[in-house]
Amino acid sequence: MRNYRFVAKGAACPVASVFSLVAFMLLLASCSTQKKVSSAGLADDYVPKREFRGAWMQVVNGQYNGMTSAEQQQRLSEQLDALQQAGVNAVIFQVRPEADALYVSYYEPWSRFLTGEQGRNPDEGWDPLQFMITACHARGMELHAWINPYRAKLKGLKKADMHYKHPWFKFPERFVEYDGMLIFNPALQLNRDYICTVVSDIVRRYDVDGLHIDDYFYPYPVAGVPFPDDADFAADPRGFTDKADWRRDNVNLLIQQLSSTIHDIKPWVKFGVSPFGIYHNGGGQEKGLVPGSATSGLQNYDDLYADVLLWIDKGWVDYTVPQLYWEIGHSTADYATLIGWWAANANGRPLFIGQDLERSLKYSDPKAPGHNQLAAKFRMQREEPVSGYCWWYADALRTHMATPAGKAEVQAVAHAGSLALQPLFPFLDHKAPAPVRKPAIVRTDDGPVLMWTAPKYKTELDRPIRYVVYRFRADEKIDLSNGARIIGFTPNTYFRLGSGQVEGKSRYVITALDRLQNESSPVKVKVK
Repeated sequence: MRNYRFVAKGAACPVASVFSLVAFMLLLASCSTQKKVSSAGLADDYVPKREFRGAWMQVVNGQYNGMTSAEQQQRLSEQLDALQQAGVNAVIFQVRPEADALYVSYYEPWSRFLTGEQGRNPDEGWDPLQFMITACHARGMELHAWINPYRAKLKGLKKADMHYKHPWFKFPERFVEYDGMLIFNPALQLNRDYICTVVSDIVRRYDVDGLHIDDYFYPYPVAGVPFPDDADFAADPRGFTDKADWRRDNVNLLIQQLSSTIHDIKPWVKFGVSPFGIYHNGGGQEKGLVPGSATSGLQNYDDLYADVLLWIDKGWVDYTVPQLYWEIGHSTADYATLIGWWAANANGRPLFIGQDLERSLKYSDPKAPGHNQLAAKFRMQREEPVSGYCWWYADALRTHMATPAGKAEVQAVAHAGSLALQPLFPFLDHKAPAPVRKPAIVRTDDGPVLMWTAPKYKTELDRPIRYVVYRFRADEKIDLSNGARIIGFTPNTYFRLGSGQVEGKSRYVITALDRLQNESSPVKVKVK
């Protein structure tokens, strides 16, 4: 993941618990009604019911260095609170930046980005990934574990400071040194198997909603420095005569194997990739040509050997988040050009747009010079068949929202006053859970509470894990496609209603969501 500027071709890139009455009421109080916020520069009557609203939470920027575990937990909580205020419903959390771990790993050492020293144990019981899963789910957010599959050592780490548990000490012959980094050799099946073993461990032991990889495949090329794989190509060309095709196939094999590994363990865990923003320059859609955009920068297909469109077309990745960090009007990598290109090539799979907050704020809207590009980019995004977005990066969002003006700006463009379900993934599962049973409104000393009985289920894919509560006026047609009518999500079979919500005649609708947010048939409750 890079906060990159334009990169010229060939250049280096800089299930449910029993709660006490107190806990019960505190949890209910967190499910307050949310009001619709008008979006500046966007249609006021449009509130998407389903939209991926993500944020990348990186660790390699050193933001947790020198903090105690308690301080790290506080910072993570502050970031999540800011993301919640921004309407974020999915967090992509970096847990393996360089063959290390921000979780309890049986294979790799603790990350130096957590404790300052690779392999040093954090405070007893401190597991950042488990903390983030619990904290995100409590806020109604998904948690996608973000790993860097090939990268094993960044430039800033000396081999002398690597921990003995690091895989390089176990099988150094499987690694390649390039530009001051250590890379798992993409040509080796043993490395593909090892990476999938690490992923299996995460998916089996942690209740993650997704497994995410970013743009680091073959390393970003350094001018005049070839990647040292001549011997590997000669030893096992697998029928390829062109090394570029062979390199792409090496990466293809890993992506296909990762997809099978994840879905064989937990079919509901989504596998996502966030590639560099340009797939291929120029070209066309004619038979025999590589599809390309009207751009002239570094390319996934040609320079990183990442054939992202093949992965989409083969169904190996469940969602794609191209990093469209450039500004509208960029001379060689125009945001407007690229968002249209990716939308045209998504092949029916969920497409989310990687949005660089800082760059969007830096540049002026070409059609409204007195304003930055944030609202314009979101307008373009929602005019395309795009299923959501992801902020780069979480702490920049937290910082910007620390000011009233920044908070209002983000909340407006992000429809943060509305709640959004995740996009559907019918190719993973399309069967909806059964509807809730026995709905009723119970009057308590602390106000009315909407209650119901959970539906029965047979398989984990059918198990309801969250419920949606809608509110409609008595004279209003019930339209579940209207996201503005959602007043809350809850993992519990109850939902507290504010006193103002039961004044006059109104109708509530309750639906159940499964792990992939397939929605049950609605059940209505009338309030007189």
